[in-house]
Amino acid sequence: MMRGDEIDREFRAIVFDFFYWFSRFEFALKERRYLKSHVVGRKAEPSWKEFWEAHEGAYKLTPAAKALIAAKPERQIVGEPDHDFEEPPIPEDASDLQALTIYVRTVRNNLFHGGKHGLSYWSDPPRTRLLLTTTITILDELARLGGFGGDYDLYY
Repeated sequence: MMRGDEIDREFRAIVFDFFYWFSRFEFALKERRYLKSHVVGRKAEPSWKEFWEAHEGAYKLTPAAKALIAAKPERQIVGEPDHDFEEPPIPEDASDLQALTIYVRTVRNNLFHGGKHGLSYWSDPPRTRLLLTTTITILDELARLGGFGGDYDLYY
């Protein structure tokens, strides 16, 4: 298991970049009105579903997307006696973009909330680096697909 004082600067920078770009992407989703609710006065929450529904027809898998799908990020589940991991459920009729956004959010959820031990995660730094850097690339690609411009990269 990797302890906090064992994480090198480069890895810390990757983790920071991941959270930065993920949060910018979700901000851009809200700014571009991809929302879970469009009712005035409701909480503004980003809707990945609205995004993939709007763009799934134009989306083509990229090398980064193929790499993330091949890596198969797993989600943490309740186990007995210990928690376990499994592939997130991907609907059989899911578009490539829908499946990809499920994997992107799985990487985020595992980094923020998931188990930090076991060979699939922090105890396998090369895999974790791959998942994070690949997902950052995908977020950049999806921001371009959505035409997010300055809402994502702050260049207006």
